[in-house]
Amino acid sequence: MYYSNGNYEAFAKPVKPEGVDNKSAYIVGSGLAGMAAATFLIRDGQMKGDKIHFLEELALPGGSMDGIMNPNKGYIIRGGREMEPHFETLWDLYRSIPSLENPDVSVLDEFYWLNKKDPSFSKGRVIQDRGKELPTEGKLTLSKQSVDELLKLALTPEEDLGDKKINEVFSKEFFDSNFWLYWSTMFAFEPWASAMEMRRYVLRFVHHIDSLSNLSSLRFTKFNQYESLVKPTIAFLKSKGVDFQYNAHVKNVKLDTSNNQKVATEIDMVQDGDEKTINLTPNDLVFVTNGSITESTTYGDNNTPAPVEHELGDSWALWEKLAEQSPDLGHPDKFCKNIPDANWQISGTITFTDDRVVPYIKAISKKDPHSGSIVTSGPVSIKDSNWLYGYSISRQPHFEAQKDNELIVWVYGLFSDQPGNYIKKKITECTGIELCEEYLYHIGVPEDQIKDIAESANTIPAHMPYITSYFMPRKVGDRPLVVPEGSKNLAFIGNFAETERDTVFTTEYSVRTGMEAVYTLLNVDRGVPEVFASSFDARVLMDAIYYLNDKKKITDIKLDGFGERMVEKRVLEKVKGTYIEQLLKKVHLL
Repeated sequence: MYYSNGNYEAFAKPVKPEGVDNKSAYIVGSGLAGMAAATFLIRDGQMKGDKIHFLEELALPGGSMDGIMNPNKGYIIRGGREMEPHFETLWDLYRSIPSLENPDVSVLDEFYWLNKKDPSFSKGRVIQDRGKELPTEGKLTLSKQSVDELLKLALTPEEDLGDKKINEVFSKEFFDSNFWLYWSTMFAFEPWASAMEMRRYVLRFVHHIDSLSNLSSLRFTKFNQYESLVKPTIAFLKSKGVDFQYNAHVKNVKLDTSNNQKVATEIDMVQDGDEKTINLTPNDLVFVTNGSITESTTYGDNNTPAPVEHELGDSWALWEKLAEQSPDLGHPDKFCKNIPDANWQISGTITFTDDRVVPYIKAISKKDPHSGSIVTSGPVSIKDSNWLYGYSISRQPHFEAQKDNELIVWVYGLFSDQPGNYIKKKITECTGIELCEEYLYHIGVPEDQIKDIAESANTIPAHMPYITSYFMPRKVGDRPLVVPEGSKNLAFIGNFAETERDTVFTTEYSVRTGMEAVYTLLNVDRGVPEVFASSFDARVLMDAIYYLNDKKKITDIKLDGFGERMVEKRVLEKVKGTYIEQLLKKVHLL
């Protein structure tokens, strides 16, 4: 497996891998990583679909790609993955999946057209004082010391950040900046999270520093991501004869680790209450989704909080069984245990039918939520909320079956150990009505109307005990490689597998690991698109310097190690009339 960039590799069809007709595949978990792996097995590995078998513990596919109408509870979304143009493997995948609405075009085509017609732009990114916009003028308000700390983090080798937390590499004033408010609420970072992952995010998304305050870099699906991404992918795979087995609880994948190799020899599972064993040969490829952020989710309703008690869950227990068999298969305990109480645990799906809420939403986002256009363009963060409450409203309808008078709002709180401002409880203790009341309070609905509107809405709380487990402090080796050393037929896929440079909690990471796993085990002779190299582009770095310093000219920027000013007058004289001067002017540093 090798990385590539450019159109030469992107548009090429690889030759059929040697021996693929004698191979089959078992994919544990039918989330995005598993679906991507199956698609690449068929498209690039040229494996017949009926040789591919999904073993899924739930009764339906999709994993963490959310969106369902539960007939007993109502509309439920646990979150939404933000996407951007430089998710290279994601778009490589969806250029090959036909749209359900128009099979003559791809999912990528319809997604591209939609976001060209209706681009993302937030006109109310942060509010406070019950619905009032925070007048930031787009400024990130980073102090000189905070910018220095960001640069130092970016320049620190990853292996030197093992087990360090973000609040161990940044001082207090960094956490008081608008940058951190935008950053943490967009990506769900907490101060205790991994400094190693923070560094990856800074380098991976440095090209979006200029849009943190308006979210114009983001792209969104037409409906929820289950309907817009999962359903067409499943339809494609089933049309190719792929076998889906549900209620299949994989308990162990037994390995032969002799001779410095790893060969999966047996899959032990329980399906519909019956114990089963699948005997494997080296020609049977096994792709394991190890760990899950939505494992063990519980739900409440208008009058009941989501229960916080939960079991470990199959994906974590399976990873533990695998890790026991070889020391280089990761350390699941680092991610699924000892998660801080203050972390994000609760989200809620609110379905409104009372239009009294519309003027308050419209006042913040400057857009009619029933217009059919994207409403908030990502999260609206409530700066003075004790929960650090936020909400997002996607294009309506968010479900194809949604009625015209229904408005769906997704809410979440990053701090679970504090009482609310209106509801004096921890968010984990709140019923659906109470989650809705807290939201209505913060967007400015008069207090004498809050209870009535909240009771007329339907709010489903979801408790997700592992939702921030991606960001637990870690060191190199805590996640297994996509294809571990010496593995002949075993690969790990999803956000708890280790690949280079990319960032977890993204659709791109899921697809990338699926692609790398398939290309490695089948020896597919086509390059895996490398992570977008924005951190190696001088133009992007100059632009980031401009915005990190709140649009100051280069002559006014002070940074440690560069003397009193970042660029002395004599340096500017040297570059005068050169291409460097042109670049500096193009990004407004001169």
